[in-house]
Amino acid sequence: MSARLIEVRGLGKTYQRGSEALHVLRDLNLDVDAGEFVAFMGPSGSGKTTLLNLLGGLDLPSEGSITVAGDEITRMSGSRLTAWRARHVGFVFQMYNLIPVLTAFQNVELPLLLTHLSKTERRRHVETALAVVGLDDRVHHYPRQLSGGQEQRVGIARAIVADPTFLLCDEPTGDLDRKSADEVLDLLDRLVREYGKTVLMVTHDPLAAKHARLVRHMEKGALVDGGGLGSLADG
Repeated sequence: MSARLIEVRGLGKTYQRGSEALHVLRDLNLDVDAGEFVAFMGPSGSGKTTLLNLLGGLDLPSEGSITVAGDEITRMSGSRLTAWRARHVGFVFQMYNLIPVLTAFQNVELPLLLTHLSKTERRRHVETALAVVGLDDRVHHYPRQLSGGQEQRVGIARAIVADPTFLLCDEPTGDLDRKSADEVLDLLDRLVREYGKTVLMVTHDPLAAKHARLVRHMEKGALVDGGGLGSLADG
């Protein structure tokens, strides 16, 4: 039986736009077990990306709490939260966010430059991460020399290089053709099955969501239902 990894209670996020209060998330509760693959679906503006940002400690909620592996991150100071995020969270973005003037190796190495690892240890971590995503033969290639799918796999290698507790993926296949998208999704699925990673993914693509073990739907800042693959396929 998997251990509970993430507990979200009464989560709310409100932005002030002039005199108007914009409620992006409202009284949201969520539990995620370690080793789970969860997809969040819903219309634009439903709060999916805001939820991911809060879970990753990139933003702070207006109310409620987020606890990850026993740590309540909503109560952490800025410096402690930064250190926690570097240790526990791997981010995968729709547009890859690779630095064009750096090679695949150098892009993947970036998160490790903030650690106390030696150059030799960093190299070993980077080579392992690139091998996991199937790009150990593209170590010295620049982003412009890679296909979109390969760029995203470099992005995933960068996300896992520090062996984070969980991955947050915001539309990771949104800019890819179907074949490349399926390869990236198969890779995320393998990270869950073979390496025990926990993956939380925002997507608009029902075919992408089918790779998840659990699909949660969001509307107007709230989770409205949840289900596995069957519920998605039937709906």
